Amino acid sequence: MADHAASLEDLKRLADGGPADAAAPVHERKVDAFGRSYATGKRKDAIARVWIKAGRGRITVNGKDAEAYFARPTLRMVINQPFAATQRTGQFDVVCTVAGGGLSGQAGAVRHGISQALGLFEPEIRPVLRSGGFLTRDPRVVERKKYGRAKARRSFQFSKR
Repeated sequence: MADHAASLEDLKRLADGGPADAAAPVHERKVDAFGRSYATGKRKDAIARVWIKAGRGRITVNGKDAEAYFARPTLRMVINQPFAATQRTGQFDVVCTVAGGGLSGQAGAVRHGISQALGLFEPEIRPVLRSGGFLTRDPRVVERKKYGRAKARRSFQFSKR
């Protein structure tokens, strides 16, 4: 019984703040020889490989300018959300390649990759990105088609005769 009391006291001490070795993980800055940070972003079936470096705010997607690749303003807004949340608009050049999925999934994948790369380039802004939900991969994907059904859940049209 004394063993349980000691363990409960240990748990209480850990919950109150605990020892210094139980601190939050320290994230280090990860930059290559060219001054770039690399990250992979994913959304639905799209996968984006993203490199960011200090620059003038140019975003290149698959060799094209972001305005040309993502023609809809909402998709461009999605890509720029991490920069707006961290007040870093126009401070980084982004080069990314994205494959798979549609334009909406690709924009989400690029946003996820930019957020991950920003967190590696400047680890002190990770809490802002984390609170905005930019570092979490959106797990929603298309449900698979079932046998005996027209689509995932839709059944074939019923005929009485």
